[in-house]
Amino acid sequence: MRRAGVWVCVAVAVMVGALVTVGGASAQQAWVQIEAQPSLRAAEERVRAYSDVFPDVAGFAMDTGWYAIALGPFTPAEAARQLQVLRGERMIPADSYLADTSRFRQQFWPVGAMAAPGTDIAPSALPEAIAPPVVLPDPVLPETTLPETSLPRVAEPVLPAPEPEESLQQARAGEAALTVAERQLLQTALQWQGFYSAAIDGAFGSGTRASMAAWQAAAGHEQTGVLTSRQRAELLEGYRADLAALGLEAITDTEAGIEVTMPTALVEFSRYEPPFVQYTEKAGSGVQVILISQQGDASTLAGLYDLLQTLEAIPLEGPRALSRGGFTIEATSAAGAAYAQAELRGGLIKGFVLTWTPQNAGRMPRVVEAMKTSFRGIGDRALDASLGVPSTESGAALMAGLELRRPLLARSGFYIDAAGTVVTTAEAVAGCSKITLDGGPEASVAFVDAGAGVAVLRPAQRLAPPAVAEFRSAPMRAGAEVAVAGFAYADVLQAPVMTFGTLAAAQGLNGEPDLARLALAALPGDAGGAVVDAGGAVAGMLLPRAQTDGRVLPADVSFALNGGALAALLAANGFSPAPSTGSGAMAAEDLTAHSLKMTVLVSCWE
Repeated sequence: MRRAGVWVCVAVAVMVGALVTVGGASAQQAWVQIEAQPSLRAAEERVRAYSDVFPDVAGFAMDTGWYAIALGPFTPAEAARQLQVLRGERMIPADSYLADTSRFRQQFWPVGAMAAPGTDIAPSALPEAIAPPVVLPDPVLPETTLPETSLPRVAEPVLPAPEPEESLQQARAGEAALTVAERQLLQTALQWQGFYSAAIDGAFGSGTRASMAAWQAAAGHEQTGVLTSRQRAELLEGYRADLAALGLEAITDTEAGIEVTMPTALVEFSRYEPPFVQYTEKAGSGVQVILISQQGDASTLAGLYDLLQTLEAIPLEGPRALSRGGFTIEATSAAGAAYAQAELRGGLIKGFVLTWTPQNAGRMPRVVEAMKTSFRGIGDRALDASLGVPSTESGAALMAGLELRRPLLARSGFYIDAAGTVVTTAEAVAGCSKITLDGGPEASVAFVDAGAGVAVLRPAQRLAPPAVAEFRSAPMRAGAEVAVAGFAYADVLQAPVMTFGTLAAAQGLNGEPDLARLALAALPGDAGGAVVDAGGAVAGMLLPRAQTDGRVLPADVSFALNGGALAALLAANGFSPAPSTGSGAMAAEDLTAHSLKMTVLVSCWE
């Protein structure tokens, strides 16, 4: 209770009629301002709520017409310590700050307090309702006690009415006295709050007037297009409070060669992981920043653009743009949002990624604009690949700390024509909102035959496959060597592999003529892959492993749709499968190279 002792003593002294001057001690007093409210009623409600937690809370009318809620008084050093501790423990708002007590006027809380810090108190300056009471002599009472209603009563303290708002003429006169820098600051504050989008030039034209009127409407003021002194203070106070809460600060990273304004109250440096500099969320803010700095060309830029979109933190929805000189990504969903940009200049790629959760949706567009307008590459260097923990584009840990987006299902497929048409298993396209080929180009379903277990995909844009399937026309004999080219490990290992085996029978277990039984230990990701003979011709398509009637087949038993049946199905649906022109067996390495070139990763996305 020592913190509030000075003011309690002042209040008590005044109420008993003593004359106390505190001006000399005020120079050593400091206050932590935790809120400001536009009306006395709202301020009283808030300060009353705070008083349940803080015994040293006080309320003051301000020269701006608002009402401040503050903790104190403290010594300056103690005030700074209290501010740090209470903000760190989230007991007070994040935008609390050391108050400028010169702006404090009449104190309205605790009830009975009468002066602002640093104000000399004299009886003549006190409101009539709380003037020192007249000391009366002790009355001589008769034996009969006076009724309670005849006892004298002390009037409740009455706060002075707030100063009246300026007239339009007075507001114009006050505005005319502003410097260019002060006018630019007002435009910046209006821009920050989303009311102004033109140049920050200090000229109050029609655009500025319209933005002022829009701000007045949003704040509940008369829409004159001219801000009064009180309104200017209110606008700037809100702007400064926002900046304090976000901690916007210019950061220069000489290792990455980047300068940018960042929300340092929300993120903190984590590590270098070339080509990235990672800033993770601070105190559960839900915000992350990644700086991008690497050497490269247009191909590197495009690879980075594709890579970023595999991150779970970057939603699939939203506009995107990629050119030879740069890219932008504006992604949003119910789970969060992100903005990314990068530019290729002089063999250097530099940019940033900002991601945030829905709780930050209101203020992040302002942070995006602050980062966009302030971002610039400095020097002629990129992040040293040996600095920190280097990553590779093929590694699943490329963006450590950010979860990579995973498809619902990933299976294999293979090209059947020069336009990039792909055949795969029907299982790979069931229930997908989006289908991609090799993690990049999107594709649509041309047709599905659920009975045969076949689906054909048409890419959204024409592709140039490195190899196209050629179908075997003659039946194979049992015991012949075969292999499956597929993404056995789905999207975990983003490269196809060959699995070798033999043809066990040219029919299914129940004599199905369109099936072939293979002695081959395939994995789920192989389904949809091409079954090739020793010459590289497609002898069938591997089907998903099925379990029926409670029976579990041996691990090396797999089934394929015969190449002839598959070719006939494709032809019946308007496609032209190419017949094999091979004339003999290939060397193992040649067979592998040929088969993997025509193999495609088919990913099904939610």
